[in-house]
Amino acid sequence: MSILVSGSVALDHIMVFPDRFKDHILPDKLHILNVSFNIESLETHFGGVAGNIAYQLRMLGADPLILAAVGNDFGPYAAHLDAHGVRRDAILVLDDVRTPQGFVTTDLDDNQIWAFYEGAMARSHEARLADVDESFALGIVSADGKQAMLDHARELKGRGVPTFIDPSHGLPMLEADELIEMIDGCAGYVVNDYEWSLTIDKTGLSEAQLGERCDSIIITKGAHGSEIREGSRVLEIPPVAASQVIDPTACGDAYRAGLLFGRSQGHDWEVAGRMGSLLGSLQVATRGAQHLKCDLDAFRTRYTEEFGSGF
Repeated sequence: MSILVSGSVALDHIMVFPDRFKDHILPDKLHILNVSFNIESLETHFGGVAGNIAYQLRMLGADPLILAAVGNDFGPYAAHLDAHGVRRDAILVLDDVRTPQGFVTTDLDDNQIWAFYEGAMARSHEARLADVDESFALGIVSADGKQAMLDHARELKGRGVPTFIDPSHGLPMLEADELIEMIDGCAGYVVNDYEWSLTIDKTGLSEAQLGERCDSIIITKGAHGSEIREGSRVLEIPPVAASQVIDPTACGDAYRAGLLFGRSQGHDWEVAGRMGSLLGSLQVATRGAQHLKCDLDAFRTRYTEEFGSGF
């Protein structure tokens, strides 16, 4: 069965600032902040959370189906997905708006400043799961328009599909009761350590109370690995050192793809988490969110080299 990947499909405009933000921002002047960073490189890549996750899943041999809304400039992206065998029959094309666009500036410490034009994503709830007559091994609801996140999470869980909730930059849009509803009954709540703190603050619930509402909580910690909580069981997933750090963009999406692939193949949390860790490391060493080349055989070899045993 396929994997439903709900979330944004966007164009990423990636800029590199050859210095450090901290040396150009005065903490005591944030209330009158007015800075300009001189950028020496600008690249445009196919991206968006759903697009990135689906690309990585397909690379490993899974069958992802993207559920998203895009705009009238989607043609080149559509051709890219077709060339890599990623199904797009559930992507809604809206002729009167543009595809979402992300603008990110990265400094020498790999800190990032993002701006995001939502475009078609504001109407992504019009891409309806009810119109998709298909069974899924599992699904993920990633950052998207607010109504789309709520609708797709409700329907996936209503169908009995193991559903992963990955709000990422969509987290601030959700009210406390909406976020709690999305977490309730999900197969996994996937966030980074900052988003986990924000979740606790926004919901007013303790870590234990949140853990009781879902099957698992996955907290990524960048270079420090990740943590997977399943009930009272806590797994510490080690990081995988990247061969080189070229571009941190989409590293988190790659982790999620590896995790989803592992779970869809029936692997336990430890193996799936390590798959996520390895795929994230490979992505960091690649420029552009959808340029990594690594088939399942090569991935399995790298996994064995890194962890001492295969999957």
